[in-house]
Amino acid sequence: MVYDSGSPRVDAESDFMKVRRHQVLSALAARLRNDTDDVVQSLSFDEVVEALGRRGESYLGTKVIPLDAIVGSVDKVRDFDRRFRPTSGRSRERWERLSRASRTGEIIPPIDVYQVGGLYFVRDGHHRVSVARSLRLTVIEASVTAIDTFLTPVDIGARADLERKFWRRLMLERVPFTGEARAAVAVDDPLDYGVLAETVEAWGARTMHAEGAYIDKATMASRWYAEEFKPVVDMIEDAGVRGEDERPAAAYLRVAGERYRLIREHEWNAEVMDAVTRKGKKKR
Repeated sequence: MVYDSGSPRVDAESDFMKVRRHQVLSALAARLRNDTDDVVQSLSFDEVVEALGRRGESYLGTKVIPLDAIVGSVDKVRDFDRRFRPTSGRSRERWERLSRASRTGEIIPPIDVYQVGGLYFVRDGHHRVSVARSLRLTVIEASVTAIDTFLTPVDIGARADLERKFWRRLMLERVPFTGEARAAVAVDDPLDYGVLAETVEAWGARTMHAEGAYIDKATMASRWYAEEFKPVVDMIEDAGVRGEDERPAAAYLRVAGERYRLIREHEWNAEVMDAVTRKGKKKR
């Protein structure tokens, strides 16, 4: 329930002081928890789109969107936190003017947003979003432009997630996995995606040399997954050398690196796996 003193001016001033106080306390708590800035700051639209890879856009018109799904900004990342509370008092007069207008029932124009999957990023209307959240509204009217991306925009909560998405996109552009293979070649360390791409490309080069024929990228990706990755992962599982929380692709890279370090070979057989198992077993 939003408090109403009967004076929209007084209530607007009180609202602003309240959201500023909550923002300061939230920032202080984050610092005490040693949280990084990217956890409390709103997400940058440009950084998200760069990580996911932009393909195109389409205008969806004006519709009602959930306020909780608005997670970032196009150009005011530092002016508002993740909950769209102002980070300073520079725009207090404008904020309070909008708050008074909202409390007195004035018509508030729709905000302008980009939609990336289920996330929204404000182009215009940051103060309107901030005021709406302070009044405990759950939805807001918005003019929406949808952005189509190379990667599916899921599991994005902080800038650390964007780094992993960025390197995964680069890997998939070099090695175009699809379907089951695309889902299987997931790792937690962003830099492992570069290693994975180099590994597949090296395998493709050796295969083309052995067969004396050119292999395009799509064929290389599907053959590597079927002829190299899946059999080796099965061997790793049978040998019990994959860590409890280790992804199959990460286990493959670790065991393959250990194999080459020990015997300088690219082949897989029972003897090779036995040697790797003795030296490279990861504790569960």
